[in-house]
Amino acid sequence: MVKSAPLPIASRKPSKVEAIKERSNFLREPVATEILQDTTHFSEDAVQILKFHGSYQQDNRDNRVKGQEKDYQFMLRTKNPGGFVPPQLYLALDKLADEYGNHTLRATTRQGFQLHGILKKNLKAAIASIVTNMGSTLGACGDLNRNVMAPPAPFKNSKEYQYAWEYAENVAELLTPQTGAYYEIWLDGEKAISGEENPEVKAARERNGTGTIFHDKEEPIYGTYYMPRKFKVCVTVPGDNSIDLYSQDLTLVVITDNEGELAGFNVFAGGGLGRTHNKEETFARVADEICYVAKEDVYDMVKAIVATQRDYGDRTDRRHARLKYLIHDWGVDKFRAMVEEYFGKPLEPFKPLPQWKYEDFLGWHEQGDGKLFLGISIDNGRIKDEGDFQLKTALRQIVEQYNLPIRLTPHQNVILYDIAPENKQAIEETLNGYGVVTNIDSIDQIFRYSMACPALPTCGLAITESERAIPGILERIRALLNKVGLPNEHFVVRMTGCPNGCARPYMAELGFVGSAPESYQIWLGGSPDQTRLAKAYIDKLHHNDLETFLEPIFVYFKKSRKKGESFGDFCDRVGFDAIRKFTESYKSKLAKAANVGRHRITVRDDIYAVLKKTAQSQGKSMTDVVDEALKLYLKTE
Repeated sequence: MVKSAPLPIASRKPSKVEAIKERSNFLREPVATEILQDTTHFSEDAVQILKFHGSYQQDNRDNRVKGQEKDYQFMLRTKNPGGFVPPQLYLALDKLADEYGNHTLRATTRQGFQLHGILKKNLKAAIASIVTNMGSTLGACGDLNRNVMAPPAPFKNSKEYQYAWEYAENVAELLTPQTGAYYEIWLDGEKAISGEENPEVKAARERNGTGTIFHDKEEPIYGTYYMPRKFKVCVTVPGDNSIDLYSQDLTLVVITDNEGELAGFNVFAGGGLGRTHNKEETFARVADEICYVAKEDVYDMVKAIVATQRDYGDRTDRRHARLKYLIHDWGVDKFRAMVEEYFGKPLEPFKPLPQWKYEDFLGWHEQGDGKLFLGISIDNGRIKDEGDFQLKTALRQIVEQYNLPIRLTPHQNVILYDIAPENKQAIEETLNGYGVVTNIDSIDQIFRYSMACPALPTCGLAITESERAIPGILERIRALLNKVGLPNEHFVVRMTGCPNGCARPYMAELGFVGSAPESYQIWLGGSPDQTRLAKAYIDKLHHNDLETFLEPIFVYFKKSRKKGESFGDFCDRVGFDAIRKFTESYKSKLAKAANVGRHRITVRDDIYAVLKKTAQSQGKSMTDVVDEALKLYLKTE
């Protein structure tokens, strides 16, 4: 069935960004011209196109001085399908962080790396280095397919995981921009040496007949205008929700036959978490079950869904431009019917799946071929050297010495793999010697399962703190849980500095979403395995009021939970009306007097690092360690 042509773009009253994309000559201008200019920053139009090349122009708000030019710097984001980072690329990124960046690397929630603090004059050299060392930043940002995610665990004896990695790579290749702009601008037209393109993927990109591609465009799938907004894809295996599948625009789930061979994929579509405060027409949404597709048709299915969003997604209002809004407005049945037209044949019914489970794969594991892998917990994905904690140095030394590949996890952690068993002890000793914890039992699980976005000072959208605030917030939550008699309790806590939801707070059991300086909207009721949306409980909570707010909720949880029930499941089961009713009648039994303030002190960074390491080794909160140390020093009871 041939798809009828969509309405001309001119009749849709396109947004300003649509016009910028049209004038860009397939992502070339004005970036190609302005990168040659001796200035500290790009124009507004160039900034929009620069995103497609994998970079955001930022302003370090910590360094703002009234009357002076903004402290312009650039964030570079890599595209690593399935989180795969070869050793050569990791070492190049580590070097770039020191040579041009702020001496840190940050693992993202989409399994890539971010480099922060790069100056405009160094941007070209940084991108060229990434490309020549087996990496890419093309399509890591912008209105197109972003990094394709897959479970990070390198199980070499699992065909399902092998298929997930293979098809994550292939879908990423299928949807990679075809414009020559990237190599023209950053490598002076010289395309990096790489392996031959998968002929099956190449054929799928060129195959038409149902309206999915443009034959007369430099971009056969994206056309002149690319996508209405970003488009996020993941590939996973039944039961493995390490990739937060319900938050993706498109998810493929590997389905194997009785012999364990690949048969096809279940397809989910329509997830997305970005929203805007006080704009009820914007909302977080979980993906819907769409269909099953045989393996030989999977690329045509991906193209059909991409084309449906490309041609019918809202290009007039960028707040309403994601696939989730198209499916919400149309309904799933209409969406399926349109996908079927682009696909060219009837859709097959969705296959049964087991329950989803979240895994973070930390610690030591057998990978199935006689070798080992090690998942290393990284607070908020920030790889750095600070005080006695020298993670950046430790990872560089290990990757250099053992030539180990890395897989980044969707939880901002790092997995080192292909480790020979005889090297296990030496690697562990190296990490421990640099203050890096490898014993996962010593990691407080409140910290282990938390995530935060970078937010201030570099993100231009941040309303308040996130990465810099969450360690203290988690310490206070742990101290409060201890005080109400829940010392071993843990749940998924996520924090963002604005409502865009980059750390996926709307799927958390307890979510903090920046709503004003030092204040957060609080979301409750997501599931431990990230299969259910949380709901907004309160619009603005100042961080100073955290204990007063959470204490009655935790007490109610302790008093009324079912056996083994998680905090998120409890909040969802009893409902907000019951929680509010209990809270209103609750009288604090912990405060020694009414209106007692929370006293705060500040410690140096080196003392903080030692304090944290001590607390982890003793399985205590930092608050408790400080309390004991001060009592001993002051000789008080």
